[in-house]
Amino acid sequence: MKVNQDILTEKAIELLKKLIGTPSFSGEEDKTGNAIEAFLQGFGIETQRQHNNIYAFNKHFDESKPSLLLNSHHDTVKPNSAYTKDPFDAHVEDGKLYGLGSNDAGGCLVSLLATFVHFYEKEDLNHNIIMAATGEEEDAGEKSIRALLPILPKIDVAIVGEPTLMDLAIAEKGLVVFDAVVDGTPSHAAHPNDNNAIYNTIEVLQWLKDYSFDKVSDALGEVKLTTTQISAGNQHNVVPGHVDLVIDVRVNDCYSNQEIADILQKEAPCKMTPRSLRLNSSCIDPDHDLVKSGLALGRKTYGSPTLSDQAALTCQSVKLGPGDSTRSHSANEFIFVNEIEEGIDIYIKTLTGFLQ
Repeated sequence: MKVNQDILTEKAIELLKKLIGTPSFSGEEDKTGNAIEAFLQGFGIETQRQHNNIYAFNKHFDESKPSLLLNSHHDTVKPNSAYTKDPFDAHVEDGKLYGLGSNDAGGCLVSLLATFVHFYEKEDLNHNIIMAATGEEEDAGEKSIRALLPILPKIDVAIVGEPTLMDLAIAEKGLVVFDAVVDGTPSHAAHPNDNNAIYNTIEVLQWLKDYSFDKVSDALGEVKLTTTQISAGNQHNVVPGHVDLVIDVRVNDCYSNQEIADILQKEAPCKMTPRSLRLNSSCIDPDHDLVKSGLALGRKTYGSPTLSDQAALTCQSVKLGPGDSTRSHSANEFIFVNEIEEGIDIYIKTLTGFLQ
């Protein structure tokens, strides 16, 4: 069933309004999952479901071909406390479609769904297409894309739909959060103490501030290490035995998270324990045909400092979608209607250049 692109765009915007009007906090996306299933099934597409992850394969899926994954998420964060509009009231003002999840990442999701419908029945594509609308992205939950990936066929390349103004994020920084401890000798504040943990922290903080990793990425620049939390003591007259720090490390594509942990645990002047090593950096070869297809349309490439479900993927991937990431998680979130229209058009043209 061939669908006119204008009609497809209209249906995608209708779906986005329905998604906005349906609360879908991470782990509670069952009703938006139902709406996505109904959207695809309305075009004669057979869908499958795992938890609140909705996925489908192009009609002429061929196991002998490599596969392209189209992925975005349908969960949202809870509304910012500064909202003055109803976050679940999807409405258009001055060309802006307002509502929670409109920009992050509803506009991207419905644009990718429309793109998948466009290519669903096409024959002789050089890649299979897998569409996955997934949950629990905002909290990297256990029932997110991480649960779905083991049951999908091998994925060779992916587009992750996040707001990028339809420019191609060809690399994305990973994240390791460390709990650090600076030790000292506990004592009464009235007594001499040459091993005060708080004073010891001065030298540690300076080391953390000055430390730099050797490898610098062309797309992502340096690894960024930032001390974000500090905690010590609970009485005015007691010198604490230790100071707790939290260190946020944004990892470029020159290192794995394990390598970052190994380096800091060896060199740092305090004990450092990583909370998780699973949120690795992501990238795609700048000379990949998918990137070249986007560049041919006048799109730009850049490196993204923010995390997405790319961190769960081991294949090459690009982050690409309508909307602006600076609006994500903001009060009175919105996406321009014409950004969705443009997004669908650019997705289709990019994949036409890549798949045919």
